[in-house]
Amino acid sequence: MKITDAANLLGLSGHVTKQDIKKAYRAAALKYHPDKNPAGAEMMKIINAAFDVLKEFSGEIPTEDRQSETTQNYSEALSAALNIIIDLEGLALEICGAWLWVSGETFKHKTLLKEAGFKFASKKKSWYFRPENWKSASRGSYSMDEIRDTYGSAKPVKPSRRSLTSDNA
Repeated sequence: MKITDAANLLGLSGHVTKQDIKKAYRAAALKYHPDKNPAGAEMMKIINAAFDVLKEFSGEIPTEDRQSETTQNYSEALSAALNIIIDLEGLALEICGAWLWVSGETFKHKTLLKEAGFKFASKKKSWYFRPENWKSASRGSYSMDEIRDTYGSAKPVKPSRRSLTSDNA
């Protein structure tokens, strides 16, 4: 994950200190905690990854021409999208950098994925969620393996549906 992606996830821009980063991380951790958010476990993995990138950083957050100011609310948009698809069966979620990739049995959930803001990458046979106005400079030339190598990869575990009855009852 790049510094700009991590900063966008934590809602940071401009000149930041380590204290600013910790404050933004704590606010995001409270907002997206699994007890308060159905997609919280996945969001916390993304928020933790962003914090790991920024925890020793201080200074000016670099800006990129291809990203707009709308990326400042990216974590909220990502959380909303995750909450729409989190309970769908047959999907495999993968976090690469600041993007969320969805593969598996996606055809039957195509309409919901589109409504949640996901786009289909035909060469990769996967759906992805990215900041609304963020445009990729590579135009799809990277394979999923190259994306994983460049930005890292985490596969969130979907919450299991536990029975409310115990084995001892």
